[in-house]
Amino acid sequence: MTEESSTHLCELTTEQKEFAAAYLNETEALRLRRIQDVRTWILEDSGISSRLDDFFILRFLRGCKFDIEKTKRKLMSYYVQRSLSPEWFTNRDPFLPEIQELLNLGVFLPLRKVDEEGRMVIIIRTCVHDPRRHKIADVFKTGMMVLDLAAREHIASSLYGIVSVHDMTGVQLSHALQMTPGVVKKLVHTWQGYPNRIRSLEYINAPAHVNIVLNIFKRFMSKKLRQRMHVHRGDDKALLKKLSSSILPSELGGTEEDYDTLKRYWKQEVETHKQWFIDDEQYKLKNKSNE
Repeated sequence: MTEESSTHLCELTTEQKEFAAAYLNETEALRLRRIQDVRTWILEDSGISSRLDDFFILRFLRGCKFDIEKTKRKLMSYYVQRSLSPEWFTNRDPFLPEIQELLNLGVFLPLRKVDEEGRMVIIIRTCVHDPRRHKIADVFKTGMMVLDLAAREHIASSLYGIVSVHDMTGVQLSHALQMTPGVVKKLVHTWQGYPNRIRSLEYINAPAHVNIVLNIFKRFMSKKLRQRMHVHRGDDKALLKKLSSSILPSELGGTEEDYDTLKRYWKQEVETHKQWFIDDEQYKLKNKSNE
């Protein structure tokens, strides 16, 4: 996506403009000025090689409510976390056998419709993979590929944020053993470095012992993010009190596309954008010794 092709993504409806002004401190004049301020900083003084298109920068500005210094820190954190996790953010070839397997399983499934508040909803099938067969690094790599693709042109989520629904169906001890404190810390810091704000973390079909792992997550989360975590025991009926059945897949009591349909859609999307993932690897922290 070039700078020119992202310009239309900055256009908002009247309702979106009102929300952006009231909750994100965004006005049209300020938006244009701040995007250019951040772009100049990236090019002249940031120490990062970053995407420069309007909407990419705008996502970070909105995530920081247009505070320019917070935006710079968040952008830097975004690239630092990627440099610290090469096993998640390099060699992102959709046709690698291990990635193909996980795309077929559907570990990350963003829904095609936003919720009533305009938020993107992402189903994370935490335990659908086989820990004896699938490395946790490949699970997260595949998930981040889908997330990056889903968010890159998603206007609503840049304004209203993201709801992540973690479907714990099938959780076993072997899944929990993959989530070492080091992995959890890295994952939480990566989440918190993303430009799109996480508005809610919903854990459904969760057995009682899942708290052992979730307590590790909480150790590394900000207070605000901890307060947005909700664990639902047993079935998913509690989720229907928060999200309309009209956007949810049938597996979660909804009337929309089922998991299989979503899996096929996102697998095709990721495969179609192979070159985009290849190009994305050029954006990273600069190597000072080679400048």
